[in-house]
Order: sequence, then structure tokens, then C-alpha cells
Amino acid sequence: MSSTKVIVGGTIVTASDMYQADIRIENGIVAAIGSRLDAAGAEIIDAAGLYVFPGGIDPHTHLDMPFGGTVTADDFESGTIAAAFGGTTTVLDFCLTKRGEPLSEAVRTWHAKAAGKAAVDYGFHLMVADAGEQALRELPEIIGREGITSLKVFMAYKDVFQVDDGTMFRTLQLAREEGALVMVHAENGDVIDFLVEQALARGDTDPIHHALTRPPELEGEATGRAAELAGLAGAPLYVVHVTCAQAVQRIGEARARGLAVYGETCPQYLTLDISSLEKPDFEGAKYVWSPPLREREHQQVLWDALSSGTLQTVGSDQCSFHFKGQKELGRGDFSKIPNGGPTIEDRFTLLYSEGVEKGRITIHQFVDLVSTASAKLFGLFPRKGTIAVGSDADLVLFDPSAKRILSADSHHLKVDYSAFEGMEATGKPVSVLLRGQFVVRDGEFVGQAGCGRYVPRARFGARTPISVPEASAGGRGG
Repeated sequence: MSSTKVIVGGTIVTASDMYQADIRIENGIVAAIGSRLDAAGAEIIDAAGLYVFPGGIDPHTHLDMPFGGTVTADDFESGTIAAAFGGTTTVLDFCLTKRGEPLSEAVRTWHAKAAGKAAVDYGFHLMVADAGEQALRELPEIIGREGITSLKVFMAYKDVFQVDDGTMFRTLQLAREEGALVMVHAENGDVIDFLVEQALARGDTDPIHHALTRPPELEGEATGRAAELAGLAGAPLYVVHVTCAQAVQRIGEARARGLAVYGETCPQYLTLDISSLEKPDFEGAKYVWSPPLREREHQQVLWDALSSGTLQTVGSDQCSFHFKGQKELGRGDFSKIPNGGPTIEDRFTLLYSEGVEKGRITIHQFVDLVSTASAKLFGLFPRKGTIAVGSDADLVLFDPSAKRILSADSHHLKVDYSAFEGMEATGKPVSVLLRGQFVVRDGEFVGQAGCGRYVPRARFGARTPISVPEASAGGRGG
């Protein structure tokens, strides 16, 4: 079959435009866009009645990740196959590090996890657990050599991942100097640990207490503290998995002052609420992740923040653990339930169904949130994140009228449950191309494990910027 393809009859949708045109693909690249393109020797792909979106970019995944004495149910093979079915063609996963060990060792470990398994393209973020002299020496080389231009710090999970404010500030300073973007898990871990200890002492051990010991005030406080430190360091900051009004407010305030602070939320926070953790027979454990699900009123705040541009991206925070044998490790002690859920496959469709179809966001905002903004923030644009001549032919042929019920019976993850079980969704990726080759065609997987490539990324200062409001008088630049 010819490697040259022409997609005809579809409606191309990007973050800024919508129009009918044909797309010619050569050698994995978009070679031409227009009407009546030369199709000599090319495979013709009929996209009549379908939207043609740029491939989704998931900026937040945890595949083959150790946590709490176990390892995620989905690795780079099953996780990226599910991603492809869901319209995602690039994932950015987190290299977890250990204090006292070389950062380069974590990078090697994650390359070994992904190589020969990934069915879509992938890149890495690098967790920073300490900012000692060894780490400070290694980071510039890793940023330059590996193209890992985003660093992750945790303000929670004490004695496992959590860093102190000094380490976070040194990381922000180094990121500014090296052209990297610092990502932060913003929760006040010290206070959370105290609240967990109190809850367990009272005999409050059910899954709901995971949420009650991580109140939204602690997410808001940590978000504001991280933004202040980023402003002081003159560094950009990306707040992952924003869940609540308190955190949205802090991000909005920082951006209004001109600070380069960006925010991400996730489909679970847009569609589910704290009541899921109250399900009987320990079923609530399926919905234990951090930060936790909130009261329903926070959902509208998040949708408004996506619509207004206060939040820029939607990541999955894919981190799946089986209910049987893994989540059950926390029976009788909610603090031992492995944190995370299966979300990678449904991110794209849920944002379209709950956002575009219900009038909460425009179709162009959908493309930006699910693909383009992440490409710009994480050094992939314009190679990825849009449909343009010269860009990778990562394309999703999407049926906007298809309706389906989300379920573990039909998803492509290994994990034994769906976080969105029984939810009806409108819209479905029909076929997905990665660099011009089908990985999913007419609802069937036709790619192969290992066809995904590692993608080094540009430094933050070299990227196409996402606008930040001008600083008001007396405000600090970010």
C-alpha cells in the first residue's frame, strides 16, 4: 500500500480554523492542503461526514509506574493502544526519580519501559526529588541531550515524592536558566498527612475520607504558594490536575498580574464528583486519586476556566490500578489505596461530548485544549498539535454524531474497571493516523507495539508562546 495518502471530503478543524479541504500525506508529513489535490499513486481515504482533528496530545500520563508497593495495571503497550483508540497520538509520561540516585538513571529506566511497546509517540517529564549538587549538574545536560524540557515537583506525598519549598525554588531558578517548564502537584502535603493521621485515629477508614482529608483549601494554598515562588524566580509554572475553585482563583490572580502560570484539569474532575467515593462495598476505592474528586459545584468553575483561558489544557492523569488486588490493598485504611484511575482512552471524547456538544466550549477551544496548547507549552509545536503543511500527519477522523456507552467491557486498557462506567458520550474517533500511518482504522487496531517514537522537545524559551495577560501596574513579570 502506498505511503502517500490523500484524505478527501473531511472537515479540517484546528484551534483557529474550520474548513473543508483535502490533505496529502507524504513520508509521514502533511505535504499539501487544498482542493482537488493530485492523488496519482496515492491511497484515497474518504472522510466525508467526519471532522479531521490534529492528533491529541496527552500532557499527563503515568504508565508502568510503581506506587504504594504495586505497579500500574497499564504499561506503555496497553496504555498507548488505548490512547490511540481515544484519539491521542502523543503522550508525555513522568520519569520518577529517587533521592540520591542519578537523574539519568530514571531517564534510562523510562526509555526501557517505553521502547518497543509504545503504539503512539511519546516524550518524558522529569521528576525532581531534590536539588542537590548532583541534580543541579545533571539537569542541564538532560534538558539539552534528551530534550526533556519539563520538570515535575510534588508538594504532597511526604517521604515519597514531596519536596520542600527551597528545593522547588532552586528547581524554578534552574528551569528559568535552562529554558524548562516546571510542573507542580499543588497540595499542602504536611497538613494532609496530619489530617490523615487524625482520621485514622478516629477510625475513619473508608475511601470517602481520602477526599475529606485533602480539602480544596489545601490545593488552593499550595497553588498560590507555588505561583508566588515561580514569580519570584522569574520562571514559568504549570499546575497539573486542577480540581477546585480555590486553585482556579490562585491561577487567575497570578495570570492577571502577568505571571507565566498555566493550568491543567482532567476529564474526571469535569464529569465526576465526591459522591463516587461513597459507593458501597469499597467501590469508592476505584475513584481514589489525588487531588480528590470535589463537590459538584466545582465542575462549573473548571468549565468556565477552560472557556475563559484561565486553564489551558486537559490531561488524563492516566494512572490505573486494578480494583481487585490493587485498590483492595487499602481495605480498612484509605491511605493505603493506590492513587490513580483509568482515563487515557476517554479524555478526547469526553471533552468533545461534555464540552462542545453541551455548549461549554467551542470546537476550536476543544482542539486547543486537547492538543494545540500542550504542543506549544511542551515544545512540540508546530511539528505536532495542528494540521499544517510540514507538520507530522498525526490525524484523527472523528464522527461527531456517534453515540456510545463508556464501559470496561469495551475499553482497551488492561485495568478491570472504567472510571466512567455507564456514561453516554457523543462523538468517537473512527480512524487515527500516526505520522501518516493508520494505528486505528474503522475502529480496529492496525498499528503495532513499538511503532511510537520518542520525541525530544524544544526548550521553553524557543517555543511558540501562549499569551499571558499584560502585567498591571506594579505587577511582576513571569
